[in-house]
Amino acid sequence: METFNIHCHSGLSSIHVGESLKNLENYLPDSQTFIITDENIKKYYQKIFPKGTIITIGTGEGIKTLATIETILKQLLHHSCDRSSFIVGIGGGIVCDIAGFAASVFLRGVNFGFVSTSLLSQVDAGVGGKNGVNLDSYKNMVGVFNQPEFVICDLELLNTLPKNEISNGFAEIVKHALIFDAGLFDFIEKNSQKALCLDYETIFKLVADSVNIKSQLVQKDEKESNERRKLNFGHTIGHAIEKIEKPGHGRAVARGMVAAAKFSQARHLINQQAVSRICSLLIDLNLPTVLGDNAKQIIRAAGKDKKKQGSDLFYVFLEQIGKARVEKISFAEMNTFMTSVFIK
Repeated sequence: METFNIHCHSGLSSIHVGESLKNLENYLPDSQTFIITDENIKKYYQKIFPKGTIITIGTGEGIKTLATIETILKQLLHHSCDRSSFIVGIGGGIVCDIAGFAASVFLRGVNFGFVSTSLLSQVDAGVGGKNGVNLDSYKNMVGVFNQPEFVICDLELLNTLPKNEISNGFAEIVKHALIFDAGLFDFIEKNSQKALCLDYETIFKLVADSVNIKSQLVQKDEKESNERRKLNFGHTIGHAIEKIEKPGHGRAVARGMVAAAKFSQARHLINQQAVSRICSLLIDLNLPTVLGDNAKQIIRAAGKDKKKQGSDLFYVFLEQIGKARVEKISFAEMNTFMTSVFIK
């Protein structure tokens, strides 16, 4: 097991990579515990949950709404949750986002932690203190910054995930390598097949390195005013793809990263060889690289990105594999480039 700590204004968060759900009880305070989980996780793992009141939600992006939050808050109220209680979300990114948001707003804040059960949540949603839900079909428009006390990344739980869900997680790992660590990118290229087979040592390194990268960026910039924006590489177009097509977060971000890489090349920041390496690695990890037939709708949807400010937005470019920069550009500039590349 390896532990990474994030020290922020909203508290200390400890991420334990390689810890087990079976040991969750060791991290809980001696107070009333509420477990928020989804139907699938409950079905597979309820027998090893610690004692506590279980609140079960549905699955899929469609339940990541304020209506779900209201249902959870009413159940917390019904079961006499108070400020001494503890809330733990056991599940993937959707469960973590929902549980963290509910805990943050109930009684103006109840302490909480996560057990991340998907690769995507272990390297992304479960780490960093962003908690929130969608508004209409727009991603994470309502939420808070608030750190969980702990995050347990149980790598053994990944063995029950569908292959598409594993690939979704790999997209965020590739993103971390692209913006921060060229050596990690090289490692993934050389070990992509081991990663796909969930070789334990390979997955441990990928998750630990990703958590380390994200922890460093979050600690420098908890509320995304500077360095943390680099974590949005590929997300402007990626979130738009999610809205239009709903292919899964990582699969959408993979295509967004290809778009961002080509945009970076057009600005003479990286060369064609770098773009080709990025596309080849994503393909090796069973991730898509082609924007597809909905390019016009995707570009329009990108105009609703929450990082957009007026007619401008903060866009993440690559200077090289392993190094990113954030620039404020006009939405019109992005729109013109994307139209020229993707609409034939």
